[in-house]
Parts: sequence; C-alpha cells; structure tokens
Amino acid sequence: MAIESLEPSTALITSDIVLFGLIAATLGAIFWLASGPTPFWKKFFAWVPALLLCYFVPAFYNTIGLIDGESNSLYNPIASRVLLPAALVLLTLSIDLKGILQLGPKLLFVFCAGTLGIALGAVVSFQIMEWVHPPAVAGDTWKGMAALAGSWIGGGANMVAMREVYQVDATLFGQFAVVDVAMASALMATLLFLANRSAQLDARSGADTRAIDEMKARLAAYEAANARIPTLTDLMVIIGLAFGLVAVAHAIANPLAAWFAANVASAAQFSLDSAFVWVVLLSTAAGVALSFTRVRNLESAGASKIGTVFLYFLIACIGMQMDFTALFDRLELIAIGAIWMIVHVLVIWGAARLVRAPMFYVGVGSMGNVGAAASAPVIAAAFHPNLAPVGVLLGTVGYATGTVFSYLIGQVLRVMAGQ
Repeated sequence: MAIESLEPSTALITSDIVLFGLIAATLGAIFWLASGPTPFWKKFFAWVPALLLCYFVPAFYNTIGLIDGESNSLYNPIASRVLLPAALVLLTLSIDLKGILQLGPKLLFVFCAGTLGIALGAVVSFQIMEWVHPPAVAGDTWKGMAALAGSWIGGGANMVAMREVYQVDATLFGQFAVVDVAMASALMATLLFLANRSAQLDARSGADTRAIDEMKARLAAYEAANARIPTLTDLMVIIGLAFGLVAVAHAIANPLAAWFAANVASAAQFSLDSAFVWVVLLSTAAGVALSFTRVRNLESAGASKIGTVFLYFLIACIGMQMDFTALFDRLELIAIGAIWMIVHVLVIWGAARLVRAPMFYVGVGSMGNVGAAASAPVIAAAFHPNLAPVGVLLGTVGYATGTVFSYLIGQVLRVMAGQ
C-alpha cells in the first residue's frame, strides 16, 4: 500500500501520469530487448531473466531519486486493487481441467507431489534455519516465504496476491524475488540438462512412455484447430469481462469482510476481515468457474497474455517501492530457498520412482509448480515441441490453487514464527 510521506517528495518525477508512462515504456523496452534484437541482448537475457529486470529497473529509478515509489497512486489502488484481480481472472479462465485429466493419473500424481513438496519444503526450511541460524527466520521472514510459496505453487500473480494479503514489506518482497529467480533458474537448468538424457533415464528406470506419444498427437491436433488471430471484439470482451468481474468482486468483498469481522472471532487471525483477501479469492473463483464455460475459448484470442501484461505492470509498480541497496542485505534467504527446493525435488523424484513415471513427468510436474505457465512450457518443449501445451495446462492449474495453498502455508509459518 502506498505510504504518504510527511515531507514533499524530492524525486525528479512527481506526476503520476509521467510515472505511468515511464513504467510502461520501461516494460516495453525490457521485453523488446528480451526478444533478442541483437546477439548481445540475446546472450544477456539468456542469463538475466526479464522478470528480474521488471523488479530491478524501477527499483533503480527509486534508488537514484528519479521517482518516489511510495508517494503516488499508481500501485494502490490502480495496480494492486484493479490489475491484480483482473490478471487472476484472465489467467485462470483458460484452465482446461478436462484436458488435464486426460493426461493420465501418473502425471497428475507427480504434479500434486510437486505441490506437496513445496508445502513441505516451506516448513522444513523454516525449521532447519530456526535451528541453525535463528535470525534468518526472525521477524516477518515468514511473510516473504508465504509470498514465495505463492510463486512456486502458482505464479507471479499468486506471489503478488500473497504480498498484499500478508502486507509483505517491499524490500523483503524484493529479496525473496531474488531467491525465486535464483532457485527457479537453477532448477530449470538442471531439468533442461536431464531432458537431453531422458531416454537413457527412462530406460534405466523402466518407465512407460506410451502415454507421452499419444499426447503429442492429440495436442498437435488441438493447437491446429483452436489457434486464431484476435479481433477487436475479442479484445473488448476480454477487457470488459476482466474489469467487470473485478468490480463485482470489490462490491461483494467489502460487506463480506465486514460481516466476518463482526461475526467471526478468529476472522482477523486468518485475514478474513480483509476486503482485499476476498477480492483475490472471488476473482480466482470467478476465473475457475468461467473455465467450465465457453468463455474459456477467449484464451485462444489471448486472454492470458492480456492478464500477463497486467501482472508485469503490477510487478514493476512493486519494484519501484524497493530499496535497491538493501536487496542483498540478507543472503541467508538464499539458504532458505535452497533447502526448500531440495525438499521439493526429493519429494517429486520419489513420487515419480514410486509410480515408474517417465522423466518428462518429473520435469513438467516440477516446473509446472515452480515456474507455472511461463516456464513449464519451456521444459515440456525440451522433451518435444508438441508437448509444450502440457506445461501450459499444468502451469495454469497453479494459478487457481496457488493463492489458497500459499495462504494456508503462510498461516502455518505464522504459527511457527510465534505470531
């Protein structure tokens, strides 16, 4: 939430309109450069994720005094209260639960084991660091871990949602964003390495790969039948639907939060007296409900891409509140992330060995959690280009479940932290 300063801002840019243009232009430049217009930028973004720059460049603006990230209305109410729930609607309405079920029980089992590994990893890493180095998990560290759980079960939208629900400090959030990118990048590099050796690994473990071959043919036919160029009507319907549902969510959330505050004794403990918590939950529920209707066909017109635009603008608005110089003050958070990720890998690997699942299931199941719809298709395509939609399907499931599961993980961590 934006905090009004008691003193006039000394930043060079004080106009919200000019700030909006600067953030928009910055995001456009980052993504254009990430497309690799020259060999230098292609190599640069092979090592530096565009997502990290979306945090760091606005943070740099704030650090040098070009902008004042907290003395504006760009983040709150525009980005956090409007764009975030709109992104949740658009990112969840594309979920094809029927298609996911057709992928087979083994894949779903491995994917769910990956989610369990994330939840278990949060508890284990917190407890180990409390034994080894208590200052690492002191104070509000649990809040940052809850936000990170949102990212590793769902995606960026869920991470930001948990940031708002638990009111995570902007600098702490930025520090965990570094942990997020570092651990997710290490996992992706490992999975890409294993993808090139999946045939040998599957042969050695005796995995059955026939279901994968069937998937390749079915998904190739689906992609060819549903792809289309969006029309103006498509885009207007997508925008109208997203913001219309956001309005409904806000209209319901305020009286609902007030009712819980007045009638449920433990409402504050579980943040059920917060209108924003209900906005997040209602927006997610609306998107999931729409995924069972013909409205989900808007995905072929780019619904999730528009939702991702909203999400990245929100991420940049969070970044502009960061104290860039303080981002690396707590490197022990990397240790928390490393322990957390090791637990996740051990759980999902053990689940795959239990049901003799192929390496593809391990890769896409793991990255479907940690990387969501943004990175899971990359891992899936490393096994075969036609399998990329499998990563999308599993990644979008996380958008629907990430908010609820990470909220519950946050409650467990809150108890462990004694708060």
